[in-house]
Amino acid sequence: MYQTMRLKSAAAKLLGGIAFLLAAILCVTTVAGKLTAAAEEKTTDGVRLPIIMYHGLLKEQKRQGKFVISPSDFEKDLKYLKDNGYHTIVMQDLLDYVGEGKPLPEKPVMLTFDDGYYNNYLYAFPLLQLYESKMVLSPIGRYADEYSKTKDEHANYSHATWEELKEMIDSGWVEVQNHSYNLHQNDKQRKGSQKVSGESVDQYKAMLMKDVEKMQQAVRENTGWTPTAFTYPFGAVSRESLPILKEMGFQATLICESKVNVITSDPECLYGLGRYLRPAGVSTESFFQKVLRTV
Repeated sequence: MYQTMRLKSAAAKLLGGIAFLLAAILCVTTVAGKLTAAAEEKTTDGVRLPIIMYHGLLKEQKRQGKFVISPSDFEKDLKYLKDNGYHTIVMQDLLDYVGEGKPLPEKPVMLTFDDGYYNNYLYAFPLLQLYESKMVLSPIGRYADEYSKTKDEHANYSHATWEELKEMIDSGWVEVQNHSYNLHQNDKQRKGSQKVSGESVDQYKAMLMKDVEKMQQAVRENTGWTPTAFTYPFGAVSRESLPILKEMGFQATLICESKVNVITSDPECLYGLGRYLRPAGVSTESFFQKVLRTV
């Protein structure tokens, strides 16, 4: 009788141990499942990327405004980003992330300059090197050609030459992208690279491909670099343009809509990247706190 009770007790302890083990396994599995789900959710959400849009840098206050800020303000921007742990990236970093899974740095931000003014080379370029920061520069081909011939260098109106653009590219701190060769115009005929009324799709395609390819060749021949992204002049977009640009091999486009971009493994996320215009008259802290609070 005593032996029987001992056997029953041992069996009960064994069953209890098995039950505890099963519960522990279930608990671990549940926790692991939640962690996995959380990781998948983070991956699905993608990396949030703010892109800042600059144009010109000039010292005279009377020349500063919506599209022009002072070199000292730009330096404050670079210092703020660096002090707050942000890392500047260029388009190639996005292509490597999307296409090859190469990780982006923590707290990425992209700085872009449109039109390719000489003052970008004169003021922005040295500051980028000083603060070890990168930028995406989108020059207008026509003006790069023009000022390469005249050698007229003036901060207020000149554009960077091909020699200066190559110097910046070779430094590793500047990446050049396509802003059209001669479509940076806003008149009755056409606004930027938009399709005009009455123009057939075939006519529009021929026009856009001719101009944009001319810029591709100019950049390639003068710098050895081939742009991978198209920066819409004035941010003026036509729905017919994207299929054409994709056919030409462009892997990304930049527009002027103010929004934070979500970068995922889907290549389509690189088309229509929004940007925040950085105007004068706003402190560095105010501007970035407003932009970065949505990140």
